[in-house]
Amino acid sequence: MNLNRMLEGSKLAQIRSTVKRVFFYRICGTGMGACACLATEMGLEVEGCDLSFSPPMSDYLESSKIKLMHIDDVTHEYLKGFDLIVVGNSVPRDSKYAKFIEENPVSFCSFPSFLGEFVLKDREVIGVSGTHGKTTTTFFGKQILDFLGEDTGYFIGGILDGMPPAKLGSSKYFIIESDEYDSAYFQKISKHRLYEIDHLIITSLEFDHADIFNSMEDIKDEFRATLKKLNGKIVGNDEYLAINELQDEFLGKDWKRYGINTDNFKIVEKSENGVSFSVGDNLIKTNILGLHNILNINSLFNLFKELGHDVSKLKIAIENLSLVRRRQEVRGTFQDAIVIDDFAHHPRAVSYTIDSIKDRFPKHKIITVFEPISATARSDRFQLEFTDALESSDEVIIAENEILRTGKQQLNCSQMVKDLNSRGISSVKCQQLNELMDQIKNKSDKNSVLLVLSNRTCLGLWESDFVKKLSK
Repeated sequence: MNLNRMLEGSKLAQIRSTVKRVFFYRICGTGMGACACLATEMGLEVEGCDLSFSPPMSDYLESSKIKLMHIDDVTHEYLKGFDLIVVGNSVPRDSKYAKFIEENPVSFCSFPSFLGEFVLKDREVIGVSGTHGKTTTTFFGKQILDFLGEDTGYFIGGILDGMPPAKLGSSKYFIIESDEYDSAYFQKISKHRLYEIDHLIITSLEFDHADIFNSMEDIKDEFRATLKKLNGKIVGNDEYLAINELQDEFLGKDWKRYGINTDNFKIVEKSENGVSFSVGDNLIKTNILGLHNILNINSLFNLFKELGHDVSKLKIAIENLSLVRRRQEVRGTFQDAIVIDDFAHHPRAVSYTIDSIKDRFPKHKIITVFEPISATARSDRFQLEFTDALESSDEVIIAENEILRTGKQQLNCSQMVKDLNSRGISSVKCQQLNELMDQIKNKSDKNSVLLVLSNRTCLGLWESDFVKKLSK
């Protein structure tokens, strides 16, 4: 690799005042697109390219009047007109696109480095990290801060109805989803290490991202690097061993524990309309359902309370919150069955989501459609855990993507179906969209909820005519 013109840290800071025109290479990813629009909001002249442009990000970019090009139409001569190239982490290390960037005379950086230096350097940054709940918790935090009168800056890796996924805001606060995935092919460190974080929420910490991490210790190393630099508040969920171990290592930091194991947390009442829970002497009510969501809200309550915000106002702010799309999102009905789309793709997230839907629809039969498609989900690492998580469904349909039918050490979907059936949970496996649709047609009625769990398209279900057949 030729990384002579790759900039980070102090080298990026040195050119900050001279950068006027920025080119985003692979702009249509969720993080890259949001970052590009923040750069536009800052007054920079922004253009970008990608292999393809798909909604909703393409619509968002076009509405921001960012010039878009096909990646193969970009020439070295064209890029010479820019001061900086921001490279997306979807550019593979050994690809012709990586070689193209390295051969170009213009300096380049990753989008987390750009965010850290150009957007976050002068803000009071709240990072929301962890295996589960980052997107949801970040969005909850933005809503709460807005209620408290802040024009909050935010960066959220999800689809928000009627809102951009990122905005500068004028408040001193900037809340950012801070994930542990790597930053670029030339910067194989977690994004949160580059975000200039002042206060950190760690919602959870389990093994994930099997495509880049080999062990839980690898993930903890990334958090160690962030914690070493952090001087503000740290709010950690005490349910997770890895978080507790990190706290033991960094006892000199300002930690606040929360979770189901603390003496001051208790679910007081739950119904189809919401949950009441107590944190010490504070009784808090919210319209949001699901233990994982309540714990996410609790993390924010603890942080904002520690930062000196009025508790009575915090409690009012929490009463009515919204979820991002693809988090327990009701997409409509099919043959009178309620159809819900959710992103869950890790055993604990699957379990929490199913439990939330059961709380929300206690009189309905829960039919879970699960597509294990992320690198971690399709490995055999959580074979038993996925089976246990799905057992709380009334019926299960496993959507086995073709990726699962190649390679070694893959999740055994047939065995999962067999094990679930032996536990009395009616289960089947589908490998094609038409098979999946047949199962959905046979099982959907007014007494059922169809819960689709996938971080992609579920054998193409969400790109098929099925969507057009949903009644709103």
